[in-house]
Amino acid sequence: MEGLVEEFRSRILERKPLRLRGGGSKDFYGGPLAGEVLETGAYSGIVSYEPTELVVTARCGTPLAELESTLAARRQFLACEPPGFGGATVGGAVAAGLSGPRRAMAGSLRDFVLGVKIMDGEGRVLKFGGEVIKNVAGFDVSRLMTGSLGTLGLILEVSLKVMPLPVGDATLRFDMPQAQALDAMNRWAGQPLPLAAGSWQDGALTLHLSGAQAAVASACRKLGGEPLAATAAADFWQGLREQSAEFFAGDAPLWRLSVPSVALPLELPGEQLLEWGGAQRWLRADADAAQLREIAARAGGHATLFRGGHGEQRTGGVFTPLQPALMEVHRRLKQSFDPFGVFNPGRLYMEF
Repeated sequence: MEGLVEEFRSRILERKPLRLRGGGSKDFYGGPLAGEVLETGAYSGIVSYEPTELVVTARCGTPLAELESTLAARRQFLACEPPGFGGATVGGAVAAGLSGPRRAMAGSLRDFVLGVKIMDGEGRVLKFGGEVIKNVAGFDVSRLMTGSLGTLGLILEVSLKVMPLPVGDATLRFDMPQAQALDAMNRWAGQPLPLAAGSWQDGALTLHLSGAQAAVASACRKLGGEPLAATAAADFWQGLREQSAEFFAGDAPLWRLSVPSVALPLELPGEQLLEWGGAQRWLRADADAAQLREIAARAGGHATLFRGGHGEQRTGGVFTPLQPALMEVHRRLKQSFDPFGVFNPGRLYMEF
């Protein structure tokens, strides 16, 4: 593996723009792909796994499916449920920073990153964080790498917190309009219920309960609703996590609006699907980017062109532009970690 590290360093020190690529499962996400491809998939394998400590460390090219299979054998899992999209690697999952249906209750992928080993734009191998839950002092660079889309450095290794698989599990469905569903999800989130996830679409609220068997059974009796069979429930939540559900099919642009969960229903020009208690609102529509971002901003959030779209929608960037002060912080971070602009130029923002 050291030979691969030296190969990575050699490519980086050429100071030519590089497109970091693990499994290529999220090539659609973010700004335009630019630079020569630097494949990281060969740098794979689980470095260490301590089930009793709930910590695993893996190299960047390790397939996410392989990691999850290893954890499942010990009845453990990544509770943030990062999507695989048909071939994700551990490094790519962390670089993208995406989380699944459990995110609102379990936390985001960033919350599960304990430490990283990276190679910066000058070919130096740097290590941040560690392999225990409480091991961060000062600026938390390991979590800064999460969601940076590979623009700050090449992630070599990641240490992640894992969780035991819950014993009890149930999915309930309720017929209710969006406003009522938002009220219910926020109200139930403040109660001692074993909530794992919630989703609303087309007048139906689907609720995932997960935890101790007795707690799940008690919550089912209290909430009512129509229980889904185990297989149907598993398929439903997997369809949301991997975006294989019918809602995500088709060529219409897919927008992701991140707003406070208590925000009222948004008047949006297309079909909607809500997750994370109402904090994540998906929209399939060929809509005007500025209009959507204005609607999201009024609700206290922002909008991202997650997948698809045409030139006009992408002209201003797929992510909501940063305010000048935040953009300056972003530029300084980029300059510190990647002074020669090697990594994934323009994938997140145009820094230079």
